[in-house]
This record gives sequence, C-alpha cells and structure tokens, in this order.
Amino acid sequence: MAIRVRSKFHTQGQRSPGTLASVVALLSWKLAVEAIKRMRQADYDIDIGRAYFDFVCEFMVFLAVAADRIAYRQLDAAERIAFTTALAKRMAEMVEDNRDMLLGEAVPGDSQRHFLDLFNRRGAEYAEFDYGENGPDFGFRRFFAACLREGLPEKDKLWVVDQAMDIEAPQALKMLEKTLAGLFDP
Repeated sequence: MAIRVRSKFHTQGQRSPGTLASVVALLSWKLAVEAIKRMRQADYDIDIGRAYFDFVCEFMVFLAVAADRIAYRQLDAAERIAFTTALAKRMAEMVEDNRDMLLGEAVPGDSQRHFLDLFNRRGAEYAEFDYGENGPDFGFRRFFAACLREGLPEKDKLWVVDQAMDIEAPQALKMLEKTLAGLFDP
C-alpha cells in the first residue's frame, strides 16, 4: 500500500479529539480511494457516480466504527465520545467536499447528511459484533463485506465478500491500528 499518513506528532503535548479525528479522517479517505483502485484493477465495476460514492461511504464508515473500537481501548469515555463525534463530522465534511468527484452534480449538504445517517445506522448494526485486541471478529468483517456488496453490480456480488474480508479490511485495519497507536501514544 503506497499511502503515507502522519502517525506521530513531532511536537509534545496533548492533541484535541478534533485534531486526532482529522488525521484519521484523511487516512480513511485515502484508504477508501486506494481500495477502489485495487478493486477496479481486479475488474470490479465501481464506476464514478453512485457506486463510487456508496463504496467510499461504506468503507469510511467501517473505518470510523473500527477507530471508535480502538479508541475504546485507549481513551476514557468522554475523550472517546469527543473523538468519534469529531471523526464522523470530519469524514462527512470530506465526503461533502468531494461530492462533485463522487457523484457529479449533487445538492449541497445532501452528501454530508447521507454519510452521517449511514454512520449512525451502521454504528448500531456493527454494535452486534466484537472488535477485540486482535481486531474485528468474523461477523464484523462479514457485515462490512455485505454492506459493500449491496452497491455492486450482480456480476461482482459473489466475489466481493472474499475480496473485502481477506484483502481490503485487513490492509486498511492494519494501517488504522498503526496510525491510532502512534496518535494515542502520549
């Protein structure tokens, strides 16, 4: 994976949840776009437009939920809530800022609202699954793959589950875990 992201700050001091969330949101955006590139190279039909937009949103929501679970291990309750809230808002802003690239012409604000609605809905759905010290359980990854599957054409639906569970999720989560370990390190 050729993604470079800051995982440590070079100055001392406490970082605000918003600052940490901005770094993670940028990483999530890059990971989602990189995953689409790999999927397209593997002949999945993820065309610019609704399919591309839905893929990016699902991927970023997956990473936001995973980041929240990782934050649970590192932060107290108030810090975790502040971090996760800032993360969801920053990701929604990024989706909104890039709506023209993702969807073409779109009503201002709709993309941001869509992302936040999806984040809230999926957060409740992912709550059924475990994310422990060794990462997400099978159900967590399987649910992610099922969510990605919804937006793909029929010819790709059969194979996306394997691709998402065995390649995309592990690679993205490895980068996320590494980045958050560096950012949460005092």
